Amino acid sequence: MGKVKNANLGKEIVEHGANNASVGESYDENLAKSLGADDYGMKNYFLVVLKTGENKTTDKEFINTGFRGHMDNMGKLVKDGKLVVAGPFGKNTDQFRGIFILQNLKDMEEAKAVVDTDPAVKAGLLGYSIYPWYGSAALPMYLPYSEKISKAKP
Repeated sequence: MGKVKNANLGKEIVEHGANNASVGESYDENLAKSLGADDYGMKNYFLVVLKTGENKTTDKEFINTGFRGHMDNMGKLVKDGKLVVAGPFGKNTDQFRGIFILQNLKDMEEAKAVVDTDPAVKAGLLGYSIYPWYGSAALPMYLPYSEKISKAKP
């Protein structure tokens, strides 16, 4: 199973300069609200680091089924508005396999529950760690373009 890292979500990073903040010229209040942005144009996410799981099976059919389910689950999470970014790592010595950036979740427990729906995680093919992450609320805006530039579907 995965580990959940406890930490405060990022606002304390920018609070230090709060008294000196001014409204930017191009600020769009409606856009900011629609994206769930705070006063700094940021919001809280959960960064999931996927790792090689404990199941070391060599059964190709089992592995293929697990990872096909993994890909299908990612599509569902995007449609549900929960998954913003996903992608694999290159070869590395840390056994890191990929990342998810999740949004619109109330807490770590909900983030863990979402990751635990993944068939590759359920099968033990992938493990994970979850970290709070504070990033640009505009990040999800790339999603509509992603399908337009993808010639092939995995």
